[in-house]
Amino acid sequence: RIWRDARVERIWEGTSEIQRHIISRELLRPHGA
Repeated sequence: RIWRDARVERIWEGTSEIQRHIISRELLRPHGA
């Protein structure tokens, strides 16, 4: 469990600012849009 969390954190840290912006936009997009 801790290992999985740490792995996700590492992947997220390695994600570029642009990719984070795209992911955030996708998550915030209203359903059905």
